[in-house]
Amino acid sequence: MAYIKYKELTKYFNFNKIIEIDDLPEYVTDYIYSDEKILEAYKTSRDKAVFTNKRMILFDVTPFTKKKRIHIIPYKEISSATIEFDLGTSAILLSIDSGYQIRLNFVHMHADEKTRLRLLFLKMMKDQK
Repeated sequence: MAYIKYKELTKYFNFNKIIEIDDLPEYVTDYIYSDEKILEAYKTSRDKAVFTNKRMILFDVTPFTKKKRIHIIPYKEISSATIEFDLGTSAILLSIDSGYQIRLNFVHMHADEKTRLRLLFLKMMKDQK
């Protein structure tokens, strides 16, 4: 995380594994509306991200306090987005209309996983309208 005078500037996530939709815990699927379709899901050792056809839902768990912060971001509220690829890693950088910034890092990725991420990114940007 980046801070200025103790204020978080950018929230970072480091996702390292794709989660199969059938393997999502119930506390995650409870946030999915009946008219939404889950496109992809990722996890870190403690955090999770679900991307639907309408929005992304990020589950941010603080390690020591077990406090959960759940970010729900409709794609239409994304003011700018960037996807970047590097050897074995990828990232999606988002600026939200509110001024909040999020960086979604995807580590230990193979070529086919990068392709899935690229297709997800394109779907997110298409559904921004």
